[in-house]
Amino acid sequence: MDHPIFDGIVTLFSSGWAIFYAILGTTVGLLAGATPGLTASAAISMIIPLSFYLEPLSALIFVYTIGKSASFGGSIPAILFNTPGTPQASATQIEGYPLTRQGKQGKALKMAVIASAAGDLFSECLLIFGAAFIAIYTARMGPPEVFAVYCTAFVIIGSVIGSSVMRGLISTVLGIMLAIIGLDPISSLPRLTFDVNYLETGIGLVPVLLGVFVCSEVFVQIADRGSLGSERMMSKRSKKPEDNYVTLRELLYCFPVMAKSTGMGTIIGMLPGVGASAACFVAYAEARRSAAPDDNWGKGEIKGVAAAEAANNSVSGANIIPLLTLGIPGSVAAALLGGVFLIHGMHIGPRIFVEERDTIYGLFASGLLCIVTYFIMGYWGSGIIGRAMAKLPMRVIYPFIFLTSVVAVYALRNTLFDVAMMFLFGFVGYFFKKFDYSLPAFIIAFILGPGAERALRQALLLHNDGPMIFLERPLAMFFMSLAILVISIRIWQTTRSKPDPLSVGPSGKQ
Repeated sequence: MDHPIFDGIVTLFSSGWAIFYAILGTTVGLLAGATPGLTASAAISMIIPLSFYLEPLSALIFVYTIGKSASFGGSIPAILFNTPGTPQASATQIEGYPLTRQGKQGKALKMAVIASAAGDLFSECLLIFGAAFIAIYTARMGPPEVFAVYCTAFVIIGSVIGSSVMRGLISTVLGIMLAIIGLDPISSLPRLTFDVNYLETGIGLVPVLLGVFVCSEVFVQIADRGSLGSERMMSKRSKKPEDNYVTLRELLYCFPVMAKSTGMGTIIGMLPGVGASAACFVAYAEARRSAAPDDNWGKGEIKGVAAAEAANNSVSGANIIPLLTLGIPGSVAAALLGGVFLIHGMHIGPRIFVEERDTIYGLFASGLLCIVTYFIMGYWGSGIIGRAMAKLPMRVIYPFIFLTSVVAVYALRNTLFDVAMMFLFGFVGYFFKKFDYSLPAFIIAFILGPGAERALRQALLLHNDGPMIFLERPLAMFFMSLAILVISIRIWQTTRSKPDPLSVGPSGKQ
């Protein structure tokens, strides 16, 4: 069988540094995911400055493996301490922590890593064997269709992520506005620079990422001093041997739920901006809805852990498909990976499977290595990682992270302006979190903004009638109509969920 993935495996294993960064990225991702508050996005943001100094394949592998392993790593504190390490691990804790209270944390952790690896493996195989096939069709799309896809992505990201449609769309618009600061790509005239010379080259990606993901979290931890406690207590392990591993009967018992959740997570992962948080809760809710009468839901049902983790990790490969085929990331981690592609001069799109064939399939091969590595580390080392995180005080971790971020930003251009921008966006991120605005929508829009503008300008130059070109292309009209349909449904759902004002008394009680 002649498939490029075999060339990718050769590319990966012919470079010792590529293997090193795959294993290192997996380890960093596990530890980052297991540290409450330090999400995969924050960990990747701290790594991106280092990626400038790495060769392209190693840089991509480092970032990619961090995002994959952090998805499982977040389940460790969720199961052991009822404190999710990542947002998507919140569904895992519903059934995982009750199992810990019963002394079955070993069983819960092992089921979590089995389900995570199984879902991730399926998603990675779909990426390996399906992405290039999809790219054949997306390569036929012109600038009008590409801009219509961007518009649809912005609408989905802005309206679906978060509880408020308006706040999500505002976050998206702000991200686009920041992305166009700098010199106009056609006229070379400055836009929104306010006579600040540093802004003529645009706002740097690294200060924005470290500001909104790292500094903002430090500010949140400072504001909430209770979260900086030094140690968390672990429940005692059961002395029964069968409570510390997953039996074959339990694995077969959970297999149908894992298979269904993997399929749901993979489909959701390919939707721009929806992400793992939605996938794991949808899968958990579906597993609970179809539960048998004798299931123990809410009190430590092992199928709940399997459903949440299979869906959670099946997103990690699927959300790379729209990134590579359309240039539209399916999640924040995919958007950050896209930023690394741009840093190393690789233009994302269907042509990348031809122009950077060995690099792309070497990256896919590193995903398989990552799955094997975090399965081994998670199956036999989750408890050790959990105990280490329990004893490591947050008031030590966050100052170290903060100082590392300052040094990383300053080292890029040796200017305090970038450090000031990082602090500014730290406050922006804190504001977004405090008032429930959408950071993922903001960041994805910021990264996609230049590509959307480029597609729009190219589309308008192709036709003398200007915007009418979008009405003459059936595929562009389809995506535009889809965007209108999505936001209409989201607004209808939001207004429907509000209580009837006539049924609410003066005191606010019905």
